[in-house]
Amino acid sequence: MNIHVTAEPSNAALVIEVVHDLVCPWCYLGVRRLARTLARRPDISAELVWRPFLLNPDMPRGGMARDDYVLRKFGGEDRARRLYASISEIGRVEGIAFRFDRIIRTPSSVDAHRLVRWASMQHRGTAMVDAVFRAHFTDGIDIGDPLALARLAGACGMDANAALGWLTSDADAETVHADNLRAHRLGINGVPCFVIDGRHAIAGAQDAEVIERLLDVARVDAVES
Repeated sequence: MNIHVTAEPSNAALVIEVVHDLVCPWCYLGVRRLARTLARRPDISAELVWRPFLLNPDMPRGGMARDDYVLRKFGGEDRARRLYASISEIGRVEGIAFRFDRIIRTPSSVDAHRLVRWASMQHRGTAMVDAVFRAHFTDGIDIGDPLALARLAGACGMDANAALGWLTSDADAETVHADNLRAHRLGINGVPCFVIDGRHAIAGAQDAEVIERLLDVARVDAVES
């Protein structure tokens, strides 16, 4: 969608590309902080474009047992427990109830990203992202399971059967991998990363105040260019 930027900074519409992975807790935090920033700044008009990033590009499409993943990723449960405790504490401040103990399998996120793309075609991408994050990190739902993803689509007001048909078709799987490759070629090696109007970028789950300052800079730049 093309955004027409007006002459007044207060009305300027920004395109924010959110480069993220749906199995990344820091992405959940970063997206929540972005949403909080936009909610408290109704003068900022923004279009969110969801761009996939694969933290585990070699993950089997069926996922893997959580214990095996933790051992491979962190070297053991103790290190993972310390990291998860720190993230959970930050999450509580943001209103996110992380429940890493409920995650039985670590999924591939390819199908979840495909579903977000499908939902975005129906202008439900943001709702879908939030639902997938919550399902994975709070409810312990396997977001690599097409049936579970289809139910989430239904809960977001979309046709669950149509969502399941999309997921079982393998449509846009190559696009997800291509977007992941594109992100790396742009120098994005970690997420979340917010790219604003293709000119400004900020990486990491930054504080809302930091995000707000960047948005204001981007708005001024959009008007002056």
